[in-house]
Amino acid sequence: MLNQYFKSLVDQDNTAIVICNLNHEIIYMNKVAVSAHAKRGGIKLLGANLLLCHNKESQKRIVEVVEWFKKSPLNNRVHTFFNPSQSKDGYMIALRGENGDLIGYYEKHEYRIKDEEEYYKMD
Repeated sequence: MLNQYFKSLVDQDNTAIVICNLNHEIIYMNKVAVSAHAKRGGIKLLGANLLLCHNKESQKRIVEVVEWFKKSPLNNRVHTFFNPSQSKDGYMIALRGENGDLIGYYEKHEYRIKDEEEYYKMD
């Protein structure tokens, strides 16, 4: 039951979220991520190795971040890039099991653009 809440949390996010296990296999992508990565295969990326979607330098950095995550349960978030044309930051975030062990990670983008939508607009 609780898994439904976590899945919904990821699915309702308005930025791309790609979840990977410790083998760097893509195990989940929210709808925004599927759309954002459509040119690379979209939903067909599920089960693919995330490292193969990046250049050699990025691959090296991803592996370094995962190793840093493993060193301490306090190591949980790394700022990985800023894209000025989209005013977007990228992050890698650790995913941990109930005992604090690293079980995977996810990539998330956050935009610095002010949301101009009217507050509490529900129509």
